Amino acid sequence: MMYDFLQKIPLFQDLPEEDLNDLCERMERVELAQGDVLFKEGDVGDRAYIIHHGELEIVKTSRGREVLLAVRRSGEVIGEIALLDSSPRTASVRARSDSVLYAITQADLDGLIAASQSAARILFYTVLQRWRNTQAQLRQSEKMAELGTLTAGVAHELNNPAAAVQRSADQLRLALDELGVARDQISKTQLTPEQKASLELLERRVRRRPQYLNLSSLERSDLEAEFEDWLDERGVQQPWVCAPSLVDMGLTPAETAELARDFSGESLQRVLRWLSATSNVYGLLEEIATATGRISEIVKALKSYSYLDQAPVQNVDIHQGLESTLTILQHKLKGGIEVVRDYAPDLPRIVAYGSELNQVWTNLIDNAVDAMNGKGRIVLRTRREGDGVLVEVEDSGPGIPPEVLPRIFEPFFTTKPPGKGTGLGLEISYNIIVHKHNGDLRVTSEPGRTCFQVWLPVNFEAR
Repeated sequence: MMYDFLQKIPLFQDLPEEDLNDLCERMERVELAQGDVLFKEGDVGDRAYIIHHGELEIVKTSRGREVLLAVRRSGEVIGEIALLDSSPRTASVRARSDSVLYAITQADLDGLIAASQSAARILFYTVLQRWRNTQAQLRQSEKMAELGTLTAGVAHELNNPAAAVQRSADQLRLALDELGVARDQISKTQLTPEQKASLELLERRVRRRPQYLNLSSLERSDLEAEFEDWLDERGVQQPWVCAPSLVDMGLTPAETAELARDFSGESLQRVLRWLSATSNVYGLLEEIATATGRISEIVKALKSYSYLDQAPVQNVDIHQGLESTLTILQHKLKGGIEVVRDYAPDLPRIVAYGSELNQVWTNLIDNAVDAMNGKGRIVLRTRREGDGVLVEVEDSGPGIPPEVLPRIFEPFFTTKPPGKGTGLGLEISYNIIVHKHNGDLRVTSEPGRTCFQVWLPVNFEAR
């Protein structure tokens, strides 16, 4: 039964009858129920399989999501790449239906290739086609996953200032109501021209409040307590409400004493309430301005990152691209990553595919963060070198093992555990730098220091 089945498969058709019989005697029958896993991504590959009947799914985990690469059926070979490449399984195989397979060992597969030129040729074309298809699917999956990660990061960065704007706007409504009441009380007070002039000076002081906020939390707490005592001595109700406003204005004890000379009794109480309400309003306006400014910075960085509404090839500012990337990845950096910038002040603009270069910076910086488990230092260094520019992304992670370093830019090769990476990020970066920009991408590594060096010509189109 096995002999008749294998004889019909092109891979074995040129084998002499005796050799095929010997192979059949050594091959093992494997039965899988629907849902059974034949092998998992990352497993050691010691056997390939020929499907007799049934359907099997080839799946790969990419950034936490499962990607279906292919469905294999009767007569197809699976698992051969790990044997030919002496590498771990690059994907998992799961039975979609009850299935029967025949297992062939590494030694028998090597013997088949040596004995049959047609078998070697068929395996070569099979592996090549699968490699192309897998690369195309995973590239698309990688781009979508990267887009999702960036979108989530930007949403996270936008959420904080947006929430601050909403919170401050809600508080501003109440503060304006309080300010209106305080103004009404002031208007009912018979003020001398000197007192009115003093109020105008105080209001200008409130407007200038940001320049007085350089206080530590301890200094601020001590100063508020001092003002509370001062207000309490003068019979001011709820002194803890007014004290923070006096601190925000940067008033000194001498100036508060002058305030007490200009106003006393009920008029002092009303002036302090008005001061507190006015300070709150301006403080909330500053918070809104700061938060909306942060939103504007993020949107500007996102637009710069994607080179929205611009031609594919632009005059690119490398530093701007690095800074935009850092802004987009800020949610990953704020947990314990120190970023050191060593930028050359005279770095020229270059002709390049701006958005694709930013994809390279994203891959390199993101990999550095992962290598350091979110804690460490990244150094971004730029300088002029020859007729181009050199960009270095250095991290303080554990380093890349010497035996791994020569394969770091190979497609599907990754040092990350299964499911954490597709092995395409650096390969994509290499193609962008070397093939699209006529540049160079190198890496040096030792424990505590890994440095990716990107060399780019000033004008790749002229090379």
